[in-house]
Amino acid sequence: MAHPKRRSSKARKGKRRAHQALRAPSLAPCPRCSHLKPPHRVCPQCGEYKGVEKLPPNPEFE
Repeated sequence: MAHPKRRSSKARKGKRRAHQALRAPSLAPCPRCSHLKPPHRVCPQCGEYKGVEKLPPNPEFE
């Protein structure tokens, strides 16, 4: 089995891991009920997407 010839430096490890950071989810207000939701998704509170009701309204949020 292959083994590394040289030890990886801290800088090289850091460069490799630079893209693994967690990001907070982006949230946008629903135009109908102003509930925060992920963009381009059906609103979990009112069930509307682009002005059309896609799901029945959730009674848990009302």
